[in-house]
Amino acid sequence: MTSTTVNRILIGLLIVVGTVWIFLPIVMATLWSLVDPSEPWAYPDAFPRKLSFVRWADLWNTTQLPTAMRNSYLLAPMAGAATLVFASPTAYAFGRRQFRGKAVAQVAALLPIVLPGFVIAIFFSSILIQLNIFNRYLSILLGHTILFLPYAIRILTVSFAQVPQDLIDAARDLNANALVRFRSIYLPLMIPGYVASFIIIVILSIEEFAVAFVVGAPDFTTIPTILYSNLSGYSFVRPNAAVISLILVIPNIIALVFLERLLGSVEVGSGTKG
Repeated sequence: MTSTTVNRILIGLLIVVGTVWIFLPIVMATLWSLVDPSEPWAYPDAFPRKLSFVRWADLWNTTQLPTAMRNSYLLAPMAGAATLVFASPTAYAFGRRQFRGKAVAQVAALLPIVLPGFVIAIFFSSILIQLNIFNRYLSILLGHTILFLPYAIRILTVSFAQVPQDLIDAARDLNANALVRFRSIYLPLMIPGYVASFIIIVILSIEEFAVAFVVGAPDFTTIPTILYSNLSGYSFVRPNAAVISLILVIPNIIALVFLERLLGSVEVGSGTKG
């Protein structure tokens, strides 16, 4: 057996395992979400005896799911936009400037990623109390903006670094000020980087639980807080959890597919098609 054949077999196995790993949970969640309450799905049945949308209708009509979806899908784009605004100056400094302690600063900017979410949420809630900020929406928006800054900084740093210096020098020679240079050179070339950062932050914000729970509960509900409440030991109902899981996951998968198509057709930071 040649090395080429072995490589093809390994690649094929990897594709099969990856496909099963990704799609099997979605298929199982879909089946569980469609289990009719009148016909429970239990061993030894391989598939539900009866499928219906009763669980979907019940959750929509009897829980705070509509409110949670509205909160999540309004909050996430706001968090994405705010994070990009605050991340851009730091990303510019990391990507275009040389200064003492730059490597240390870059590592420090990424440290929040490795901290447990609940640790950040608890300390952040105490800071909000000291600042007399009690608006739940504003508090979670600030929390998500701070929490996801490292992701935006890292992606935008690469985008800023890839902008050709000769274009910047040419614009400077033509007496273009900083605002004109950003609008006419940086922004067009960095649109893929900004879009990628925005989509990733939106996905992370929709899925974030710790800050939304610690800061927002019980008045402000999001899709993850509804999901975790249905996963608790005393109220665990697998079909209900499956419904909420699909509502949480499917839009994010669509966003990731769009992001992959974007990054596959345009080089981040270069603005050229691949």
